[in-house]
Amino acid sequence: MVMTGTLLSVRDVSKNFGDVEALKSVTLDLNRGDVVGLVGGNGAGKTTLLRLLCGLYKPSVGGVVFIDEGGDEHPVHQVRSNLGVVPESTGLYARLTAWENIRYHSRLNNIPDKQAWNRTVRLARALEIEDELQRPTRGFSRGMRQKTALIRALAHDPEVLLLDEPTGGLDVTSARRVRELVRKLGEEGRTVIYSTHQLNEAEQVCDRIVIIHNGTLRADGSPDELMNNTNTKSLEDAFVSLTQDDSREVDAPEPESKFQQLWSKLTTRKQPPTGGEDNA
Repeated sequence: MVMTGTLLSVRDVSKNFGDVEALKSVTLDLNRGDVVGLVGGNGAGKTTLLRLLCGLYKPSVGGVVFIDEGGDEHPVHQVRSNLGVVPESTGLYARLTAWENIRYHSRLNNIPDKQAWNRTVRLARALEIEDELQRPTRGFSRGMRQKTALIRALAHDPEVLLLDEPTGGLDVTSARRVRELVRKLGEEGRTVIYSTHQLNEAEQVCDRIVIIHNGTLRADGSPDELMNNTNTKSLEDAFVSLTQDDSREVDAPEPESKFQQLWSKLTTRKQPPTGGEDNA
């Protein structure tokens, strides 16, 4: 039986970087079984919110908690094994095969190799990369790296999957496979947070849309609810109606290299002797 109720709770959260307020007073409950489209333009605050949800950032104000099946609350940074994250930069080890990247991440989450392998094969078949699992990722295309990172995030069977622009830069066929897998995860009762700036993609995949603009939460509901509330006939028109003020230019004022270092520390703890980051 699929559990219901709130799984992640964002409570009056603000996040500042010096004088820049990347997020302001965001309150949001994410429920078990939700497939939520986190929608906004560049600099809206989507990535900052995702980093707060996975415990990479700590709020300047407010809190983010994970609520277990018994109703107990835990700061999200203490329960990272319950989360699967696919960042925009995949961070794969170039000298390792796809399977070795996935296995290493699974071992960090105390998943036996056999269990991780069985799950990896099922996911690889769904994404049509089963034949590539034993290849080093150095020569992988962007789509192959993205698919490998998605399997890596799911191999330890997390309760929540956080996706940051999962189809960005992918060809049409690869993007379609990713969307199909996300829809299947939703049907299975998985909680998915799907960050994108593509409204049509969010409408295809997600049953709930959260619109972030200039660091504030502008709307939260189904596509039909958003259109009804704004008296519009398309999700695009609803989005424009809710975000008429000029967009700011940046999200979080941090150089990408610093984030990559933080992300590597979070997901890999230490680098294996034979590995190296794939910065392609």
